[in-house]
Amino acid sequence: MFYRWSLALGLCLLGLAGCAKDAAPDPARSEAVTLGSQNEPARAASPARSTPPSEAEVLRGTYWPPAKLDNGSARISCGYDYLGDGDGERLSGLDFFSLVDALAPCQSAGVVRVRYEGKIGAGFTALVQRVAAMATRMEIPTRVLDIDSSGGHVEEAIRAGDSIAESGWSIWVRDGAVCHSACVLVLAAGDTRSVEGKVGIHRLMRDRSTATSRAELSRELRAISREVRDYLERNGVATAVADLMMTIANRDLRILTPDELTLYGLDGSNAAQDDLDRIRLTRKCGEDFVRRREQVRREVDAQCMAAGKDFGELPDCARDVQSRHGFPDRSCPNDSPADLYLHEPALPPLAAAVADDEATDKPADKVVARKGGGKRRD
Repeated sequence: MFYRWSLALGLCLLGLAGCAKDAAPDPARSEAVTLGSQNEPARAASPARSTPPSEAEVLRGTYWPPAKLDNGSARISCGYDYLGDGDGERLSGLDFFSLVDALAPCQSAGVVRVRYEGKIGAGFTALVQRVAAMATRMEIPTRVLDIDSSGGHVEEAIRAGDSIAESGWSIWVRDGAVCHSACVLVLAAGDTRSVEGKVGIHRLMRDRSTATSRAELSRELRAISREVRDYLERNGVATAVADLMMTIANRDLRILTPDELTLYGLDGSNAAQDDLDRIRLTRKCGEDFVRRREQVRREVDAQCMAAGKDFGELPDCARDVQSRHGFPDRSCPNDSPADLYLHEPALPPLAAAVADDEATDKPADKVVARKGGGKRRD
């Protein structure tokens, strides 16, 4: 108990904002929502709720406005290997001290993985905001959202996605998991996306709609469609995804192929984040530095992460490649390209590959890179 309060006090002081209560939120207003989950019936207007606090508001103190994870469950782990180590302890609540207790063991590892199973709603938005806020206080740089969701409210997916985009998350859809409808908007926001499960889309449906004709329904959906297109565009995803959604009945589902996920920008690195990182680095270190850094990354991908390469040798291989291009550079010694490969990337282990290993009695103590940046055990 003494450790817990000491840690909380330290986190409060690091925030440099005191521990006073935040101002009470404004009275909540009833608002329409757009459903992004399959075959979910329209409902009567639910009791009004308060707008989830922004990450900046959460960071101001130790009193966080009440929030409840009522449409799903979350577990917190401090590593990548869910096959070997499981998904960690179930998160008991979204209050400040529950997050202190849940994330404290992750400080030494520098990694927090959130396994979320459920709908996309206000509770999910609060979850990603508050885990990121606590990870920032505890200086945990790597955040992984390991998601399994059939969808939910589009507006909340956009709110959660905008928070994810500003707080450095990698997103997994692991083998056996799904990410359907509104969940696809969450997937779009990750700095990196690794998809082994099923990603599906369909038409959005306006909750509590008053439409009595196709024309009226189209007018209702037009505004949210524009919002979805703008959201996808700012996250480096092809707006064609929004157009494709509107052609598939809400009761149906279109599973995107791996080639489509790549084509639409929903798998691998986020192009918009890459561009932003490049702009920031150019301002800091200069154009020549960035040009050489990108060349190193291309060569590392080709030489060090090819199929069959021992993943444990990746850091040394990356250092060897960067040395041929003048790195580390004295002008920006802390931004060397090899630093990106010092830790395991936030990619999930492949359950199918491990199953193959067990079937053939292969040892599972060596991690081997596979084509596309993932990894399998061999």
